[in-house]
Amino acid sequence: MAKLLLNFHRLNPMKYHKPIVLFLFLSALNFSFSQTPDIKCVLDVQDSSAWRGTSCEEGNWGGFISNCCGAAFDDYLYALGHKANRTGHRTPRTVQLFLNSTEQTNCLISMKGIKDDVLSCGIDKLTSGAGGCSDYTKVDVFDNLRNTLENLDEDCKLLGTGKKSEQDQACIACLRRWEEIVASSENESSSSKLEADICGFAVLVTLTSRRIDDKNWVTALYECLGDQKLSEDVQRSSGSTGVNLRTGLWILCGGVAGITAIILIATWTVCRKRTHESILARKDASNDLLSEESVSLKISSKEIYSATNNLSAVNFIGQGGAGKVYKGILSNGKHVAVKHIINDGSVETFIREVTSLSDVRHPNLVALLGSCEDVEEYFLVYELCQNGNLSEWLFGKDKNLPWRTRLELAIDSARGLWFLHTYPGGCIVHRDIKPTNILIDENFQAKLSDFGLSKVMDLGQSHVSSEVRGTFGYVDPEYRKNHRVNASGDVYSFGIVLLQLISGRRVINLNSNKPMPLSKMARALTKGGDVTEFADPKLNWEYSVEAFDLVFNLALSCTGLKLQRPSMEQVVSKLERALDI
Repeated sequence: MAKLLLNFHRLNPMKYHKPIVLFLFLSALNFSFSQTPDIKCVLDVQDSSAWRGTSCEEGNWGGFISNCCGAAFDDYLYALGHKANRTGHRTPRTVQLFLNSTEQTNCLISMKGIKDDVLSCGIDKLTSGAGGCSDYTKVDVFDNLRNTLENLDEDCKLLGTGKKSEQDQACIACLRRWEEIVASSENESSSSKLEADICGFAVLVTLTSRRIDDKNWVTALYECLGDQKLSEDVQRSSGSTGVNLRTGLWILCGGVAGITAIILIATWTVCRKRTHESILARKDASNDLLSEESVSLKISSKEIYSATNNLSAVNFIGQGGAGKVYKGILSNGKHVAVKHIINDGSVETFIREVTSLSDVRHPNLVALLGSCEDVEEYFLVYELCQNGNLSEWLFGKDKNLPWRTRLELAIDSARGLWFLHTYPGGCIVHRDIKPTNILIDENFQAKLSDFGLSKVMDLGQSHVSSEVRGTFGYVDPEYRKNHRVNASGDVYSFGIVLLQLISGRRVINLNSNKPMPLSKMARALTKGGDVTEFADPKLNWEYSVEAFDLVFNLALSCTGLKLQRPSMEQVVSKLERALDI
């Protein structure tokens, strides 16, 4: 070849010089490419046209990905699920769900046949090494997000089966669960939103690995969650129908407006006269929920007044939103605390506490001993906790709690919440966990009190909807946003209490120029500060730094993203570990 080129060149040097140089350059370039090793992807990514159609608007997973990358992203997710499925249980602690940056880049380059600009889709956000859920394995998901995984599986299990109308309803339920999972809980900052998304996809990849052979179901799942528009379509359809109905009924509504007003006025007048009867009826209905034992715990108003010296100011020990609390001694010698409900709007509190606590017994819950319903007033009678409440001990000038005692009180309170959340009759959500509602008995055992805001969830329910109730500073931001009551809200409140236990600080620091929530003060120390600066000066360094660090981080996890919050069972376990250090 070289000889031929040389002879050819000699025939006409000026004419053939440039073509020969170009030929040699291209040959060398081709040789260099032939020596470059093939880029290998650790995933088995297959181009599956079954995933979705060609619409660019569809499949962007709520804006998580861009550039019309729905098909490529679905293929990538399925490949991650397939990899997790192949891993099985051989090395689950070391095999992460997401690829590292090098592995991912190689895979994305190999996927250019599916999507030419796949590198700019946003898939790179699912990369291991950033901490948190990005480094999770399947076992981590089972350990930390098991309930989330099972709930998503349950709400999405009917996808891929039945008629279209049934599919639409199944997708709405599935999508609502997904939106709950990936919702961030701290002011919707971009970092917290991304962290929530990554945790959600860790759950999704794990779920995909469990049902990897059911391609029809996985296809329907990705289509539902990727499009994220079905519920909007349903709402628009309902809204359009509502507009038509309103137009059609406008004249009719106007015609009966006067009559309606008269009826409302008359009804209001009657209701004013029957308020007490209505309250009694509600109370009678609630009695059906009580056991024979609880119904027998009736205490006469005469006994109440005798026990409290006619509600003497000397016996007054506190006041809440529902009424005043007095200490007293019953005729049998039992020391009690009597809550006198004097606010007409708090009768619901009376009913809720009687129905919630009448049959609920646990060493770390204040026992409801009886109740009294008189003509114009209501009383709840509890066991008396002689040592006041946790707030008095944390913030009282002349009081101090040693480190070990603080942990013991935290464990007591956590056990009480654990019991409520796993109650056989349905999860009981307290909704108002705070230091003043953690009472301390004569043996210095902590007991949860004040169930006036509690909600009982039926078995199998993930949440119940309700108006936002609770105490400022302790209310879960996620609950404030979506009004969904569930156990994770109590976990958040307990996390704030934990921060107060170890720091001795109020929930909001009002002494600084810029008032800052306690949880944000704590998180700021994780970015280069010394967490022991957060310790209560009253502790006087008499604590284990290792145990302090464990409780500090536990409190942060309780007040973090809803998806990553521990259960109260896990909280108890970690607190007991800290106590042993």
